[in-house]
Amino acid sequence: MDAYETLDPRFARYVMGNATLERLAEGFRWTEGPVWFGDLDLLVFSDVPGNRVLRWSESGGVSVLQQPSHFANGHARDREGRLITCSHGKRALLRTEHDGQVTTLADSFEGKRLNSPNDVTVKSDGSIWFSDPTYGITGDYQGERAAQELPCNVYRLEPRSGALSVVAGDFQQPNGVGFSPDEATLYIAETGAPAGEPRPHIRAYELAANGAELRNPRVLRVFEAGNADGFCCDEDGNLWCGAADGVHCIAADGTLLGKIHLPAVVSNVAFGGPHRNRLFICAAQSLYALFLNTRGAGSP
Repeated sequence: MDAYETLDPRFARYVMGNATLERLAEGFRWTEGPVWFGDLDLLVFSDVPGNRVLRWSESGGVSVLQQPSHFANGHARDREGRLITCSHGKRALLRTEHDGQVTTLADSFEGKRLNSPNDVTVKSDGSIWFSDPTYGITGDYQGERAAQELPCNVYRLEPRSGALSVVAGDFQQPNGVGFSPDEATLYIAETGAPAGEPRPHIRAYELAANGAELRNPRVLRVFEAGNADGFCCDEDGNLWCGAADGVHCIAADGTLLGKIHLPAVVSNVAFGGPHRNRLFICAAQSLYALFLNTRGAGSP
């Protein structure tokens, strides 16, 4: 089966005709949270139920970075190159310092414990934006069963004061989060389907002039089957999003341009490699990669 499915002529420019889908590693329980470290030429990702954070490199393959990982899920890098982690087990947002020590950035809001931070992105001003659904506290497979104390919000962490604020509070199960290349838009995936809303979808928000608040939400794309999960943007502003049948490429206008079909549900994706033109794909129990004729937004 051809990995590519073109649904809009614009998708053709991103397809590398002689590039094939590669399975880089397998044997995990559920892969998530890929983030590329360009200075180290490696990918960091989670095996959430396996309770470990792993790294992959072209020369060294897969090795363990953190175990136990407190059921780490999504990851990002801050402006100083440190690893930012969403921890289901600690119900917290964590930062791994350059010396390996781990700092808790946030684990509560207004005196109540967070649910289970899921996905995270860092803006150029250093602020950290993350989703907080309940997936890590509804059972003992991806975390530990516990009572929900807060709504499933999306938060912003102020880098200097450490203040936490709710930027979106009307989600049932917020999931993937990420900015457009110009940081004028924040995208948030809704895995649930609240009353009055369409099926699982991705919403687009404009950033207010202060860069710290969201306004004018709109539904960018509805997923007719399966869920919208983690995603990343390329240099043209397209979203490459994990879905039930593979990776969906969605234009900034909401048009589904095409799909990359995989034999498993895709949880999350990240661009990496020396030219940032390789899409790393976390799909169920495996890690895949595919070279594309585009580059991920941002620097390596």
